[in-house]
Amino acid sequence: MDMSMIDNDWLPAIKEEYSKPYYKELFTFVKNEYSKYVVYPPADDIFNAFHFTPLSKVKVLILGQDPYHNVHQAHGLSFSVLPGEEAPPSLKNIYKELHDDCGCYIPNNGYLKKWADQGVLLLNTVLTVRAHQANSHQGHGWEQFTDAVINAVNMQDRPIVYMLWGSPAQRKASMLNNPKHLILKAPHPSPLSAYRGFFGCRHFSQCNEFLKANGVEPIDWQIENI
Repeated sequence: MDMSMIDNDWLPAIKEEYSKPYYKELFTFVKNEYSKYVVYPPADDIFNAFHFTPLSKVKVLILGQDPYHNVHQAHGLSFSVLPGEEAPPSLKNIYKELHDDCGCYIPNNGYLKKWADQGVLLLNTVLTVRAHQANSHQGHGWEQFTDAVINAVNMQDRPIVYMLWGSPAQRKASMLNNPKHLILKAPHPSPLSAYRGFFGCRHFSQCNEFLKANGVEPIDWQIENI
């Protein structure tokens, strides 16, 4: 398992992390977990968010927490599941808000690579999880690594939109101080909290209005049926 396989323009921004003590401990922990347990996503998919969305292409950052922990779901993009898997409840609520906000039809899949390919960084704060054990890899160093990623995005000198859903994501707002960027906050889209203000937040249209106002190509949010 090679955890340092980011090789595009993210590398200069985050390579210092690889030599820090926490990352060496994280690497050892994750390698051990993959050798002893079923861990998601598959090791080759851990850094897909970075492979699919180079730093220079980031227009939007959608921050999740923890990879899905059931089989055939997680593949390295927050909120996304592999083709053939039913959209999980939070993603179904994202689609509902997209329908109400932008008129997108609700697709038959939860595969969000189309967003990543357009510059939507689908980042979880923790990038691995033991099967069927939510949050099992929290507190082992991933948070420090993804904070470095968020900081690298914050330093980009161009318009970028952050969608911070739920309290853990919103706590990252204190790191974001770039006046060229737009920070959008709402409750998490999970069934437990979506009715407290995620529905009706209109983040997707606000994002595109901001991008267009700044001369940036907006995101085509429609996920097609497979």
